[in-house]
Amino acid sequence: MITTDVYGREHRIDPSGEFAAWLDPGHTAVVSIDMHEGHLSEDPDCPCPAPRGREIIGAVDAFHRSARAAGVPVIHVRSTVRTSGVDDVRGASPSAWRLTFPQHVGEIPGADGHALEGSRWTEFVTEVAPEDEIVSGKKRLSAFYPTDLDFLLRQMGVRAVVLDGIMADCCVLNSAFDASNLGYRVVVPNDLVRGTDEHLEAAALAMMSLHLGLVLPSASLLEAWGSA
Repeated sequence: MITTDVYGREHRIDPSGEFAAWLDPGHTAVVSIDMHEGHLSEDPDCPCPAPRGREIIGAVDAFHRSARAAGVPVIHVRSTVRTSGVDDVRGASPSAWRLTFPQHVGEIPGADGHALEGSRWTEFVTEVAPEDEIVSGKKRLSAFYPTDLDFLLRQMGVRAVVLDGIMADCCVLNSAFDASNLGYRVVVPNDLVRGTDEHLEAAALAMMSLHLGLVLPSASLLEAWGSA
């Protein structure tokens, strides 16, 4: 039996039971979302700061090493937009967060530089191993839109995705919905994501645990993989 989190409450499941498809390392990939300088840099010019995400950099790296050791591939997804700005700020439909999020955090001076292709803000903060895969071109909130992530996963024979990274109530949540709608089994390690704040992080994890898949500590997931 392993421990999962259902709406903030501890729950126990048999990894070889009805959730076996979620916990099968042979058909799983880790998808790490937006762990790059554009969110995690401590530079005052950081275009879209997600400071709570810095707390999990070391833990994400350690988990990825364990995943690779278990034969589970790691995919790093990052936001990138064309330097012309046509994908976002100068396009017909700029990202909504550029107007809505500043109502909460105030003006974001460097926002126009967020995710510009070829800039230092698209460099990963977490470790990228030679055997890892990289998916660039994320231009909105989901790791699947408008990237080739779904194509890559299907080419790899993946049926379950483990989502880590930032932000739990934004890009991770959107990616989890898309993954589930596309037929993937969704797993979210609750110690390897961070949200806007603790309240929204807990809300996002609760929604995912009720509607999209398994939310659990990364140690429980590694335990399940080890016993598979």
